[in-house]
Amino acid sequence: MLQTDYDIVVIGGGAAGFFAAIHAAKGAKQKVVLLEKTNKLLSKVKVSGGGRCNVTHDCDYAAQLINHYPRGGRSLRKPFEIFGTQQTREWFEKRGVKLKVEEDGRIFPTTDDSQTIINCLFAEAKRNDVTIELKSEVTKITRKEEGFSLKLKSGAHINCKKVIVTTGGQNKASGYDWLKQLGLKIERPIPSLFTFNVPDSDLKDLLGLSVGKGYVQIPGTKWKQDGPILITHWGFSAPAVIKLSAWAAIDLFDKSYQFPILINWTGLDEEATRTVVNDYKKQHPKKVVSTNQLLEIPSRLWLRICQKAEIEEDKRYVDLSKKQFNKLIEMLVRCPFQVNGKTTFKEEFVTCGGVNLKEVDLKTFEAKKIPGLYLAGEVLNVDGVTGGFNFQHAWTSGYLSGTSAAQG
Repeated sequence: MLQTDYDIVVIGGGAAGFFAAIHAAKGAKQKVVLLEKTNKLLSKVKVSGGGRCNVTHDCDYAAQLINHYPRGGRSLRKPFEIFGTQQTREWFEKRGVKLKVEEDGRIFPTTDDSQTIINCLFAEAKRNDVTIELKSEVTKITRKEEGFSLKLKSGAHINCKKVIVTTGGQNKASGYDWLKQLGLKIERPIPSLFTFNVPDSDLKDLLGLSVGKGYVQIPGTKWKQDGPILITHWGFSAPAVIKLSAWAAIDLFDKSYQFPILINWTGLDEEATRTVVNDYKKQHPKKVVSTNQLLEIPSRLWLRICQKAEIEEDKRYVDLSKKQFNKLIEMLVRCPFQVNGKTTFKEEFVTCGGVNLKEVDLKTFEAKKIPGLYLAGEVLNVDGVTGGFNFQHAWTSGYLSGTSAAQG
């Protein structure tokens, strides 16, 4: 039987929700309940990082962290100074979770298993007497003289002094209607972190091939990102593409996900690429171009690039015409494709949009116009690129909303 009176209700059983509930219940002995509308808890934590859980990113300073958020980064500087990467690492390690930093800065549990993080959060929630209720969807929040009344889909009502909303990003604007009814300003929700569909790509048969360092840009715009690039059976993926999708999310939505891209396979600018190829040509003039790849590009991809540059398979470097040489450089640094659609990046989808950050006091994450109502995690108009940044925002906002709610 669902109890009807609590000090603090946390709505949403994800990373931010658990962190908020744990810190709301800690020490002050508040009666805290966490409500989750589905029958699953911490589902994004489970699948993150290929099931390993990318807890956070190795950034020593808030000034570094904020550069990885297409929306909300600057506003989060002060919150990150209070509870940033270092505090996150200390919190988990103090509770027996050993963490490791990978070469690209991503931080994972040494077990390489997201269940380690889930078990830790469950244990802390239990230790702090957080009540957890599944299949408990809140459909309406009503302000009362003292506190709030929550209406559940089941018809039940819960009374409480404070509410922390951590319901995550919603696919449709209607998913925020119950918050809009409270007078909160909502920015339209649109997808962030996705891969590019290129139906006409002539590289799809090379699926699985990748370059470790390249660039993807959208010509005629400021949008350009670097990193690994992966060829897939539908188009392109990997960090360079995923990061670009986040930074350009609003523009790409407005373009209905139909736009041109240029891929640089070398990670170098045109001049440096030209120098590398030219030097090799001088040193090995009689080598066949198509079978002597350069710049750490996989051999099958190099052959395809040569074909796109209209270089015959038996052509030697010394026999390249000026036109062929220039076309080869062009295909290496500005290889053109037409994007037509997107695909969700695994199950780690993120929403750009949500509650406008100006609606909350970022020292506490309390709604400025509605005392006692807090918002944390992806329900806010904050989104980070891939690499542990969205979880760091969840830990930070969860910590500050939870501790603030407990104190008031």
